[in-house]
Amino acid sequence: MIKSELAKKLADNNPHLYIQDVDRIVNIVLDEITNALLAGGRVELRGFGAFTVKSREARLGRNPRTGTSVDVCAKRIPTFRCGKDLHKRLNEPKA
Repeated sequence: MIKSELAKKLADNNPHLYIQDVDRIVNIVLDEITNALLAGGRVELRGFGAFTVKSREARLGRNPRTGTSVDVCAKRIPTFRCGKDLHKRLNEPKA
């Protein structure tokens, strides 16, 4: 599902809201999640999961094609950990 599909589905489920307003709401929520992660915070959506940022140190890597050593810069990696409820629903046996 892409962002526009999410906004459309939310608008369909809430006919009293305009699609433009729902699209704006979705953008605001995603921007706030992004801003919290940029600030080094953690975003937890109970029952769904948690977004965090992990740091990777700079290291010496290897170019697989040539075998030469390459400096790899330090970087921050966004991670997601699935919530208990979502994990349970994903692994329910199908009837």
